[in-house]
Amino acid sequence: MCTSVTFLSETGDNFLARTMDFGFELKGRPVVMPRHQTVPSDVDGFEYSMKYGFVGAGRALGNYILVDGVNEKGVSAAALYFSDEAKFADKPQAGKVNIAPHEVLNWILGNAESCGSLARLVEQLNIVAVSVKGLGINGPVPLHWIITDRSGDSYVLEVMADGVHYMKNPVGVMTNSPDFGWHLKNLSNYTELQPTPHPARSFDGYQVSSFGPGSGALGMPGDYTSVSRFVRTVYMREYTDQTSTDQTVTELSHVLNAVEIPKGVKIKQDGSEDYTQYRGYMDTQNLTYYMQPYHDQTMYQVTLTEELMNRPKPTEFPLADQQQFQQLN
Repeated sequence: MCTSVTFLSETGDNFLARTMDFGFELKGRPVVMPRHQTVPSDVDGFEYSMKYGFVGAGRALGNYILVDGVNEKGVSAAALYFSDEAKFADKPQAGKVNIAPHEVLNWILGNAESCGSLARLVEQLNIVAVSVKGLGINGPVPLHWIITDRSGDSYVLEVMADGVHYMKNPVGVMTNSPDFGWHLKNLSNYTELQPTPHPARSFDGYQVSSFGPGSGALGMPGDYTSVSRFVRTVYMREYTDQTSTDQTVTELSHVLNAVEIPKGVKIKQDGSEDYTQYRGYMDTQNLTYYMQPYHDQTMYQVTLTEELMNRPKPTEFPLADQQQFQQLN
């Protein structure tokens, strides 16, 4: 379970940020995928190609699998869980790009020049219901994807029983199930939310005033369901002050504070703990990926360079697993 949000700096530079919330330890770290890669798919007998370099979070599972990132063209994307809704193909299809759900993020970042160009590329895609080799999860990973680019456009890609949906994202937010269209309709239940107090009201002559600042957000859901996180993040995105590009990642970290899940407060039926394993921040203008792990809130950053993108193999960057502190004395 995850939350994602796009955000513009005060000069119009576009960012994508996400929490990675999961019970299974994914052990992701920053990875740079170089240009002009062709790798075998987990769909037996098929492979897929990537012409652009990109940086994001992932790990090697035979081949490198990334779950979010930004490419050299300024396209950024993230894969989020879409349980009980995602419906992928039963078998490969001739003349299509046949890949597994967990490979779609790589394919998007490796080939898309913009959200517009991706609309044409998606027509070539056949996502086949195969599992991740070497991860220990049975069955295909149910995913959907949020995509954005330097222009600030944002789209959602969902594949369900009634087909492929590549749709405009007017609010720049995505969480998990239900489907994206349902989340947009549900916002109609929260039109009263505002950052300022509501005016005083009279009940048969009795004057009632709010308890002060913050009361305009009374009724905003505070639980950790995807439905509530969607509403909360749309509100935060709408009213959080824009700031300079070099401060936007810090601003986004405060936005994500509202949906971060500490260990122990969200326990699934099998006893596993969903928690925010890391936060990822993607700068589409400066082609920089920031990662903020759960156990170390330090911001680690990797910027795409010609040298990294032209290496023959992917480059990964292991991180510290304990909080780093700066002594002041």
